[in-house]
Formats: sequence, C-alpha cells, structure tokens
Amino acid sequence: MHEREHSVDSIRQSSQIFGQFEKLLVANRGEIAIRVFRTAHELSMKTVAIFSFEDRLSMHRYKADEAYQVGSSNVYTPVGAYLAQDEIIRIAKLRGVTMIHPGYGFLAENAEFARKVEAAGITFIGPTPDIIEKMGDKTKARELAIQCGVPVVPGTPGPVSTLEEAKAFIDEHGYPIIVKAAMGGGGRGMRVIRDEKSLPDSFERAKSEALSAFGDGTVFLERFLDKPRHIEVQLLADGAGNVIHLFERDCSVQRRHQKVVEVAPAVNLNASVRDAILDDAVKLAKAANYRNAGTAEFLVDSEDRHYFIEINPRIQVEHTITEEITGIDIVAAQIHIAGGSLLSDLNLTQEKINTQGFAIQCRITTEDPAQNFQPDTGKIEVYRSAGGNGVRLDGGAGYVGAIITPHYDSLLVKCTCWGDTYEVARRKILRALIEFRVRGVKTNIPFLQRLITHDAFMKGEIWTTFIDDTPDLFRLVESKNRAQKILKYLGDIVVNGSSIKGQIGEPVFKGEILYPEIRSLAGPESVDVCVPPEHGWRHILVEKGPEAFAKAVREYNGVLIMDTTWRDAHQSLLATRVRTIDLLNIAPHTAHALANAYSLEMWGGATFDVAMRFLYEDPWDRLSKLRALVPNIPFQMLLRGANAVGYTSYPDNVIYDFCQKAKDHGMDIFRIFDSLNYIENMKLGIDAVKKAGGVVEAAICYTGDISNPNKKKFDLEYYLNLTEQLVNLGIHVLGIKDMAGLLKPEAAKLLIGSIRKKWPDLPIHVHTHDTGGTGVASMLASALAGADVIDLAIDSMSGTTSQPSMGAVVSALEHTDLGTGIRLEDVHALNGYWEQARKLYSCFEAGVLSADSSVYEHEMPGGQYTNLMFQASQLGLGKQWNEIKKAYTEANKLCGDIVKVTPSSKVVGDLAQFMVTNKLKYQDVISRAKTLNFPTSVVEFFQGYLGQPYGGLPEPLRSDIIRDLPRIDRRPGSTMKPLNLSELKAELVSKYGRSIRDVDVVSASIYPKVFAEYREILEKYGDVSVIPTRYFLGKPEIGEEFSIQLEEGVTLIIKYLAVGPLNASTGKREVFFELNGEARAIAVTDTSAAVIHEHREKANPGNPGEIGAPMSGVVIEVRAQEGAEVKDGDPICVLSAMKMETIVTSAVSGKIEYVAIKESDSLNAGDLIVRIVKI
Repeated sequence: MHEREHSVDSIRQSSQIFGQFEKLLVANRGEIAIRVFRTAHELSMKTVAIFSFEDRLSMHRYKADEAYQVGSSNVYTPVGAYLAQDEIIRIAKLRGVTMIHPGYGFLAENAEFARKVEAAGITFIGPTPDIIEKMGDKTKARELAIQCGVPVVPGTPGPVSTLEEAKAFIDEHGYPIIVKAAMGGGGRGMRVIRDEKSLPDSFERAKSEALSAFGDGTVFLERFLDKPRHIEVQLLADGAGNVIHLFERDCSVQRRHQKVVEVAPAVNLNASVRDAILDDAVKLAKAANYRNAGTAEFLVDSEDRHYFIEINPRIQVEHTITEEITGIDIVAAQIHIAGGSLLSDLNLTQEKINTQGFAIQCRITTEDPAQNFQPDTGKIEVYRSAGGNGVRLDGGAGYVGAIITPHYDSLLVKCTCWGDTYEVARRKILRALIEFRVRGVKTNIPFLQRLITHDAFMKGEIWTTFIDDTPDLFRLVESKNRAQKILKYLGDIVVNGSSIKGQIGEPVFKGEILYPEIRSLAGPESVDVCVPPEHGWRHILVEKGPEAFAKAVREYNGVLIMDTTWRDAHQSLLATRVRTIDLLNIAPHTAHALANAYSLEMWGGATFDVAMRFLYEDPWDRLSKLRALVPNIPFQMLLRGANAVGYTSYPDNVIYDFCQKAKDHGMDIFRIFDSLNYIENMKLGIDAVKKAGGVVEAAICYTGDISNPNKKKFDLEYYLNLTEQLVNLGIHVLGIKDMAGLLKPEAAKLLIGSIRKKWPDLPIHVHTHDTGGTGVASMLASALAGADVIDLAIDSMSGTTSQPSMGAVVSALEHTDLGTGIRLEDVHALNGYWEQARKLYSCFEAGVLSADSSVYEHEMPGGQYTNLMFQASQLGLGKQWNEIKKAYTEANKLCGDIVKVTPSSKVVGDLAQFMVTNKLKYQDVISRAKTLNFPTSVVEFFQGYLGQPYGGLPEPLRSDIIRDLPRIDRRPGSTMKPLNLSELKAELVSKYGRSIRDVDVVSASIYPKVFAEYREILEKYGDVSVIPTRYFLGKPEIGEEFSIQLEEGVTLIIKYLAVGPLNASTGKREVFFELNGEARAIAVTDTSAAVIHEHREKANPGNPGEIGAPMSGVVIEVRAQEGAEVKDGDPICVLSAMKMETIVTSAVSGKIEYVAIKESDSLNAGDLIVRIVKI
C-alpha cells in the first residue's frame, strides 16, 4: 500500500525475548481478544482464550490455540465471568500461561487484577498496577495534570458519592455537567445532566453502570463543554522514562459517549494546538513514569483551547487507525514492552515516527439508529463483509449463525480504511460500508453511510455532540434486505403453503411461459418489442387534450376496442388475482399488438385494494411501471364516483387528491360511475377528474331490460334522462356499463341508437359481460347502432362472467366499414400468452364453465357472480348456489329493485347470503325486519350511506331496518370534514419512516386498515411482486433452481434444498436454500405445530396504555406497582442491554392495571411491561 519504516517485522526482528514468554492468555472476549491473538500468532506465541457459558459459541474461542470456560453455567453472570479475577488466574496457571493481556473493558483498568497476575508469576501486558491505579482513577489523573500545568476542565477534586455532593458542585459551576465513572471508560458510567429534574435518575444510573461494567461505582463530575472536539494521543512508554507519541486521533463523532467514527490524524486541527496536545500528553506520561500503551484524551473548544480529560491505561478500540497511519503494531509493542524491551530496542524513537495518509474507522454495531440506537439481538442470517485495497476489518461476532445477545457490547466489526488523503479514505470507507450485508439483526450501517456523506463530516468539521445536534443524520435510507426477505416468503410457502385468500391448491402450470412474436406490418419479420411502439390514441390525448381526443374518437370511421384483460376480465374470472409481474411480462407485446386500441382497462375498481390486501403489491407501482412499458395506448380505470376505489364515502378532498395522483402516475381515462346512478355522487368524481386533466368518461349503469315492455322501472326514458344530465355536466365520453350482461342485442340497438340520434357528437363506449352468452351479439349490435368503443377481452380470458371474445368481434368486423384497426393474428399472439398465464391462476378459477341465462332474472354483476360463488363455498353454502341466486333476486326486490354494481351489489349479495343462512324468505324479512340483525352493509344502505336509489328507499322496510339510526338523505360525503392529508402523512412517516410517498397517504386515506396490513407484509417479506407467480403461489420442488429479477441487472439465483424438522420449543422449521451459490437457512414458524414454549404477551402498538419493551434486555429494576397512578414520563422500569441501562417511562397518564415483569426477566423488543388504563 505504501512504505512504512516501522512495521511489525521490525518489532519482531528487534527482540529475542520469546524464549521465556511462549503462552499468552487474553482476559477478554470478542474483537479485542481476536486482535491480540493475531499478533501473538505472528510472534510465534501460543494463545489461550477464556469464555463465559453464554460465549461458548463466540468466534474468539476458536481463534485461540486453547479455550477454557470460566466457571460453569450457573456460577457467573455473562459479564461476571470476565470479571472473575481468581478463576481467570487459576486457569492461566493451570495451563502454563506466561502473559496475560486484559484487552479493553472488563478488568483492563483494574489494578487489583494486575497485582494478582504479577503475584501469580505471570506477566501482565499493560501498565504497572500503581500506574493503573493512578491513571485509571480519573480524579488522580486530574490531580497529576494540574501538578504538571496541563489545563483541565473544571471538576470535582475527588470522587463524588452522594447526590448532595453533586448538588454542591452544581451550585458553584452550574449546568450542564457530566458524570463520569472514575474507573473505566468506553462511555459506560457517563451521563450528561442539563437540569435539576434529571439529576437524581441520571446520577444513580451512572453509578449503577459504572459498578456493573467495572466493578466500581465511584464517579466524579466535570463542567460539560458544548461542541468540543475530542482529540486523543496514542502513547507508548517503556517504564524507563522513555515515552513516545504515535500522533493523535479525532474521536469526536460519538453517541452516548461511545465513539462511533474515528479519524487519524485529526483533520483541520491547528498545528500549534496539535503540538501542544502532543507535548502535554508526553509530559503527563513521563511524570507518571508510564509503562506500556496508553491514551491521553483531550477536549478542544471552539477557541482552540485544549483541556486534559484522562489517560486510559490500556489499549483503545480505535488503536487500529493509528496503526494504519504509522505502520506500528501497537499490540506487538505492548507485548515486547511487557517482556522487558525498551523503545530503543524496538527502534521506536520519536524522530523516526511519522504519519502517512489518513485512516477512518467505523464501528459497525447491532444497534438500530431509527429507534434511538437501541441494541438489537438475534441470529445473524447473512454476513458478507467488505474488502479490497486499504480496507481492514477487526471483527468478533461477524459470521453467519452468530447469536447476538443483550449481554455484551453491540460491536460487530470495526472497519478501518486508509487513503493517502482524507477524502480518499472517506470514499473508501463509504464503499466498504456499501459492500457490507448483514441480515437477521439491525445494524447502524445505514446511519454510518449517512454520516460519512454529510457535508460537515466531509469537511472534517465535527464535534462530540455532532450526532445529537444533527437530526438530518437520521433521514436514513434503510437497507432493503431484499434477498433475505424474499427467502422468508419462499420459506413460509414451503412450510405453510400460500396464505393468499381464496386460493385452492397450487398453479397447474409449472413450466416456462412462451412469449409471443408480433409481426411487422411491413413484412413477415418479427417486431422487436423492446423498441418504442408506434403512436396510438394516447399521442392525440397527450398532445391535444381530452376534448380533441374525444372528437377524434367520434370521427373515427371504424369501431374502437378497449381490452379489459388487465382488469375486469381477471376480476370476473380469477377473483382479481392477476399479479403485476404477469402484466409487465406481456406489456411490451401488447403495446405493439394493440396500438390502435382506444384503451387498456388496467386499474381501479377492485384491483386497487386487492393488490394490497391479497397480492401484497402496491397499486401505484403497477400503474407507473406499466405506463413506462405502454406509452402509446391510453390507460383506463374504474372510478366509483364519490367512493373513488373504495366501498364507502370519503371526504371530498380525498377524491380530488386521488384523481390528481392517478393522472400524475399515468392514468388517462376515468370511467366514472355510481352504484345507484346517483348523479350527486357522480358530480364529485366528474369534477375531480376534470381538475386533474383526465378524460371524463361518465358511465350509466345498465340494469333491467328496455326491450321488455313488462320491465318498466328502468326504461329507455330513464336512461335518456340520465344521459342528458351527464352531458350537461360537460363529460367527454358517455359510458354504458352493463355490469351483469343484461344488454341484449335488441336493447343495445334501441339504447345506443336513441342516444346517438339525440347526441350525434357524443362518443359512446359500451361495456358488458358475457354471463348470459349474448355478449358478442350485443357488442356487434352496439357497433352497428353507433357505438364508438366496445369492451372485449383476449379470447382465453373472455366469455362467461368476463367480457366477450376479442378475436370473435375483431374477426366479425374485419373487412367491414367498422374495422377495429387490430389484426386478428396479433390477438392470437397475445392469446397464446394468456392461455398459459391463466393456468398460473388455476387455483382461483371459480368453476363457471358455461353461460348462465338465469342472469336475466337475478341480474348479478359478472365479477360478483364468481366472487359470490366462492364466498358461498367458504360459508358452507356451495350446494345452495341456486338458492342464493334466487335469494339474490328477492334481496334486490327488498332493496327496491336497484342498480347493482359495487358497492350496491355487495349490499344485495350480503342480504341474499343472510337470507339463505337464516332460512328467510322475502316475506320473512318484511315481517321480522324490526328484530333481525342485518349485515352492516345492508343497514348502511338503508340509512343512505351509498346515496339515494332511483325511486327511493322502500318504506316501511327502511324504518324497520335502521330503527333509531340516522338517515342520510343527501350525498353522504357532502357533510364530511376534509381529511388533513399532511397530518396523515406525518403519522405514516412516524410509523413507517421517510419512505412514505404522497400516494401512500392516498392509499391510507381510502383503506387505512388494508394499507397498514400491507406495510406489515412489506416489512416482513419486502417487495414480493418480483417473485414469479409459480413460486408466489406454490412451493418449489426440492433441488429446483429458479431466478428472481429484483431490478435491471440484479438477479437472484435460488435453489430450494430442504426443510428441517420441527423445533418443538419454538414451533419453527429451518428451510434451506442456496442463494447465488451461497447456503442460506431461514427459520419459519410452522403454523400447524403446537408450541410448548411459553411466549410473553406482546404490547399492542395500537393501545398507548400498553407499554412494551423498547429493546431486548434484562429487567434490573421495577418501579411500577399495580394500582399505582402514573403520569406521562414517569419511570416504569430499568432495562439493561449490552451494558447500557435504559429507563422505560410511561407514555400516558393513568392507573397501572397490570405489571407483566419482575427483576431479572429477559425481555424481547415489544414484550408487554405494564398496562395502564385511564382514570
């Protein structure tokens, strides 16, 4: 990398002492133990590790030549094992150890331990016991600094043991102050106190942490400096009066007084200040007759004044960056000095020490920055580290399968990068952080990436409270963890099968889908579907606007088609379950084959909520992704007037916002309808679409039969009146929505002909279903009567409850004046794809195998026909399907013979099933209406929540059903207050993070519960829309290899290997995969298994009175008592995790109803602590 005068080799060559020092024990764990072992091995020494019972699987154990457990599992606590001085020394003597290195933390600064080691005839690698006592005690070190004339921060002259002594110091010097552990460091036993209210708790917590971490609860106080830099100097001394410094490190980037990122040498440090600090550090070490490695720490204020803090008489976590810029192995130097070498023996003199380049170290920890850096625990499922030129890793628990417990420090690995300039080193550390992949536990990597790229850090302008003072750092881009989450979904499929509602069995199609070839108009060659398609009708719309578009449609000589395959066809046949990936796969081909189509219906209606509810997809992503692949054909959606894409009424501003967002994301034509043909509801949708700039296609919902003189309610005059009202509202296109397939050919001729005669310039668009079998004939009749657009579906997705066959109609009109501009061979090409794709959804087929002319009696919409058939089966009413159809007819009459389309059709369907379930006939409902408990949808319909049906709501049935409930006799949404969308977004951001988009706010405003459930799935499994449908709905075969494309150029190669046996205590099975050739194991809960392990109750996030554990940890103090009254902010308990203590406070005021914990309980994040009820 670069030449260095003082390498570890020179240290090795300069000493011949290792004949007598052959075996080294590290009285520590994790990263520092491994670090010392490595140097010891380079020096040809044998190594011994110690470990607690909880650390029996820790990596440091097998990095040593020998390893021994300290005590049995029930003798020491996890931390206590590493503080068991006598037992550690007993092991060392028994195993012939000649040197002990204490590492940092635990016993590293314990003079008593150092004395016992030396008394046992073993060499202690570190300062003498007297120096440890003198320098490790911060108050004594402070006294030494004052004697040497080194400036210090105002503080107590000695230890402070009582709150009264602390208050006396504060009375003299004021707030803020900092409480520090007299023995030890690493940020433990430290608290900044800014006001009197927090003094008692913070003072006691600092003492408690100090006692827990270092075995000594002594603390002292200092005046706290705002925004200083933390500069420390690495020292080496041989105890013979020779002291050198290895220059300084900037350790200002800290969190909870623990260093997060370190830089060497310090950037932008005034040269005179640097020299003064270095000189003072050496002066102090010489005055103390220091021996071995140590660190002198200073604060530098905004006026470039420096203050001595302490000398740490041990090696520091961040020693690695000093090694990188000086080329000196500090651990090797420690060992040599302990063995009796002088600095001169090691060729280490001050004039020969210099720095080269810059080094930056990031401490990668298992902490969650988004949750106030709470430590996370669990099993590391994936660990992929960085590497390459200038990257150094010092790890301790970084490997697949490692169990991260709450017992120890959260450090996972230290990543150190060297560069010849600060900027090169910074870019290198950023690259290294990006390379890391850690799954199974939360890490601070996203936060580190944000910090490294912050302007202040790039300029080297940092201070000790930089993290706390810079909230912008917490605008995190979270790690996507896409591959591991997808494996979790696949593992769940393997163990438990699909969880998609309505699925029966697995897809029958398990092969590779063959994609069609679209032939060129100019010749026999195939079209490259990757090139842009020819201009279509959308070109006119985008260039000239909705009015010009409508005019061009009306002037077209033939008849245009709308393809419903992407929405209503699969809604009617396959329960709306067709996924985005299967639409994206055929989208480029469709753009070329149907370039002359009026539109593609592909959004709105049931597709919106089903995408989130059952397919775990984002409907907005579907719209934008398909828009990118089909730029030439207008997209059309179904808008339920004042209900948008929901099933109830919403505030008006929600409808306006929805329409605008839909238009912005690529929607063109909005088919606006109301389930009761209630014009007041439609007016809102029409106005919202106009303001958004979309094409207003207002639709009349067709019911009854105008060709039958005996059906008088919905006659021709009714439809002509409706049309006139809509035309007067300034619509662009008139839609005729025959949702049940009731529009017979003769009726079509009469209705379209009459409208065309009265409004010759009005574009007419006709929609039907083929339930009764007359769909093709009705569409041909509509075209002949003057319709401009008719709705059809690709052949293999047509017929029965879907739309009529596209191939049949295109063929029938080919070579006539009403040609569609669509080639039959192109329809056949697309049909080949859908023949295969439909088999992927065989598990959702309703089993409707033929036409059913009974539709002319019950008038059930096509989509509801299949859905109701499925619901009847789920309710155990499948054998009574014919009775349900009859009941549907009676339910319609009970409702007043209404227009039936979502959501009014749901009312009729719910009432029909209610009647069949309760064995009720028409007259039974009439006579018993005052006492029956009707479905909610029925009650709300009769209240008027859907609007006012033509002819009104039937009395006295209405009054009997709603009883004392309020009546709504106007547009339901007209009285609703506007929804505060900004406030809602803030709530969503608070709950889900900054990835929340404006369209997510719209989704949550329409479907709050569905959106919340979708976000839970997204958090658990990630974006499952990329999983091929074959594996989304069914499990792979053992040994089967398949690929999943996450994005362009990023593909996962997955092989399913096996599933393990049930773990009876957890109820989980391990599922084994290969991911891109690497083994992965996923633990999956077997939902069919009985679990014998007792689980703690979880706090309900929706109930603020249920206080849950904010992190995994051990309860060390319980302050809550059942029956006691508490206020918001009162302490409930104290948790300890990774040697850090956290006070859990009440989030509400009230009375404690239940306390779920006791001292020493081990909690996981989210476990219930207390339940508080309002008084």
